[in-house]
Amino acid sequence: MNLPRTRALGLIAALFTVTIWAAFMLVTRFAVKGSFTVEELLILRLVPGALVMAPVMWRLGVMPHGQSWPRAAMLMVGASAVFPFVVSTGLTYAPASDGGALAPGMLPFWTALAAYAMTGEVIGPRRRLGLAMILAGAMIVSLWQMLAGTVDGAWKGHLLFLTGSGAWAIYSVIFRHSGLSPLHGLVIGLFWGTLLMTPLLLATGNVSFATSGLRDIAVMIVLQSFIIGILAMFLFGYAVQILGAAETAAFGALTPILALLGGVAFLGETVTPLKVAGVTLVAAGVFLASGMLSKPQSVSAS
Repeated sequence: MNLPRTRALGLIAALFTVTIWAAFMLVTRFAVKGSFTVEELLILRLVPGALVMAPVMWRLGVMPHGQSWPRAAMLMVGASAVFPFVVSTGLTYAPASDGGALAPGMLPFWTALAAYAMTGEVIGPRRRLGLAMILAGAMIVSLWQMLAGTVDGAWKGHLLFLTGSGAWAIYSVIFRHSGLSPLHGLVIGLFWGTLLMTPLLLATGNVSFATSGLRDIAVMIVLQSFIIGILAMFLFGYAVQILGAAETAAFGALTPILALLGGVAFLGETVTPLKVAGVTLVAAGVFLASGMLSKPQSVSAS
């Protein structure tokens, strides 16, 4: 039976996904505080990926058939355009260590709400405790900065992180029930995200690459488009297909920790003991919310 092997591949895909998510926080924070605008980063994320995946788009098609228009719209632009734009904008205001806790870290909380609202799925008491811990940790990370005013304007980034995380949670629940393969879901998002967002991004007047060298642009294409935009999206879709939206989102427990450590090591971000406590609480809550401690389901030997 290949069930254990298939599940193992799903777990590996989820692990790589959250590691890339943490890298996204660090790379994007570095870029938007340096020589790139948010609009430039999204152009570099969408256009090269769409060109590379064009043959797959032609073969699989780019319409999410059998979906209502709201669900189709989320499959078309939710993960490819809405999430990265909102979270990247948040990173212009707040540190990557905050983004790790409030964007991927909050995913299990929003996913549980979205799954309940859209499918009636009810989780058990242990997972509810985990969600409460996530919410408490997120409030520690965010509210103390709002009250103390330690980072000017950080509250704007925090609101954007929470909004982007909620959009991603809705997308993940819709994708789980769409019947689409991870590859098909990826190319649908790339096609429509590129087609609809590129003109809007260019119209802002913030896409000139005037302060970016060719080497920096090439590095950002590889990181934002091929690794973050394509590889992470494919791995996420695969993990959701195998493990489900809630359990995949639960792997976000690693992302707040990796973003916190990376923010300190690579970006020189200041981290207080209170923020460490909040991030740790989020990570522990994510682990509980994953259902990892629930009784394993027996697999038939037949």
